Amino acid sequence: MSEVRDDVTEPPLYQVLIHNDDYTPKAFVIEILMKVFNKSMDEATGIMWHTHENGTGRCGVYPLEVAETKVNMVTEAARDSGFPLRLTIEEE
Repeated sequence: MSEVRDDVTEPPLYQVLIHNDDYTPKAFVIEILMKVFNKSMDEATGIMWHTHENGTGRCGVYPLEVAETKVNMVTEAARDSGFPLRLTIEEE
């Protein structure tokens, strides 16, 4: 009996990046990071400050479809609140 071996390739992962702007309130960013990206208050605050000081911050790493869904959710919430918050996706 011969052994059959299938190589399973994991799907590529993508990082979701949040971009700093001069209009979106810090509290809104923290709220989004907690609700959409399941960050604790401390993690969300750290990401918010990193983004504020460096221009971008990493929200998390996900399969493409999950990353796209999270970006769309945040973008819609930001626009509904009148904020220009921008998120992008990059392959990890």
